[in-house]
Amino acid sequence: MTKLTPDTRATLGSRSRLIHAGRDPEEQHGFVNTPIYRGSTVLYDNVAQLKNRERRFTYGTKGTPTTEALETAWSELAGAAGTVLTPSGLAAVTVALMSVLGSGDHILVTDSAYLPTRHFCDTMLRRFGISTTYYDPLIGAGIADLFQPNTRAVLVEAPGSQTFEMQDIPAIAEAAHAHDICVIMDNTWATPLFFPPHARGVDIAIEAGTKYLSGHSDLLLGLTSANATYWPKLRETFDAFAICAGPEDVFLGLRGLRSMDLRLREAERQALAMAQWFDSRDEVRQVLHPALPSHPGHAIWKRDFLGSSGLFSIILEPASTDAVAAMLDGLELFGMGFSWGGYESLVIPFDPTTYRTATTWNPGGPTLRFQIGFEDLADLQADLDRGFARLRQT
Repeated sequence: MTKLTPDTRATLGSRSRLIHAGRDPEEQHGFVNTPIYRGSTVLYDNVAQLKNRERRFTYGTKGTPTTEALETAWSELAGAAGTVLTPSGLAAVTVALMSVLGSGDHILVTDSAYLPTRHFCDTMLRRFGISTTYYDPLIGAGIADLFQPNTRAVLVEAPGSQTFEMQDIPAIAEAAHAHDICVIMDNTWATPLFFPPHARGVDIAIEAGTKYLSGHSDLLLGLTSANATYWPKLRETFDAFAICAGPEDVFLGLRGLRSMDLRLREAERQALAMAQWFDSRDEVRQVLHPALPSHPGHAIWKRDFLGSSGLFSIILEPASTDAVAAMLDGLELFGMGFSWGGYESLVIPFDPTTYRTATTWNPGGPTLRFQIGFEDLADLQADLDRGFARLRQT
């Protein structure tokens, strides 16, 4: 088998890239997968080599063949200059923020951001003298009106966590770059397969590998990638914190990478079918899925995204808390849990009214977020049909 040339690699489709990225069987005696390297100490041959760090790998926190394989593969997939691996998605967020922010700086964060990201901004960043302003996710190029002399970064997330607003990321990036402001994106919902972040103007992209990279609800992992401008800062910050992902977790990430395209496209198919089914139900007021033509942000999704994943929300017609609980508590195929991106279906009720500050959330009924897994659609629909019956009867 001949090694892929750069010219051939550039022509590969997404499935082929995922299979071959970050993999070199010749370096592991012909075995297909990169093995797990566990270790802290790296030995040197002599004093001069030790002093000059003349090794490909110098210490466990700086990387191993296992971490390098996933970093290289993810950088190729995302179109990045480099990637670092962290023990969780939230850790990926924090290393991204700390790589560009310092005391006295200001950051703009979408009001629809992942709640733990807000918590980090409102607590840790505040302790460091960094101020945060939350903005309407639909602001687009109008973000320029919110820039302050000390604004260093804009954090975007599309679609919005739980509420699924679509942001005009290219317009925000153009406005930010005109003022030398970094654009940071949480791209977990789409992954680089469905939204190539750096090609759309994002400087630093965040991915919770816990979700679709893992695919099996048994892994905590974060990936933060950067373009050439911000990669040195990201790598410097990562090395300063040494918040390294464990070798077994990285290996599971590599294993999940090879089938991620297939799983993500099946998740897209399943979720779209379920979203359309919900749209036909009298109990459902609105389906919040960007790939549906009825979604307010559908045009942006169609312009900028290459697909959709298995996560979306619905707004129910007015119903009591007890009725919603009766519906959810009796479900047999939908677990209740806070992660997603695995093979199993999940549901949670949510209410962002308690923490939003830049926008008002008035959905007109109870709201539920669904992760659609790989169960048979007829079985999922039958389970929900029984749930809706309990909702109506309570």
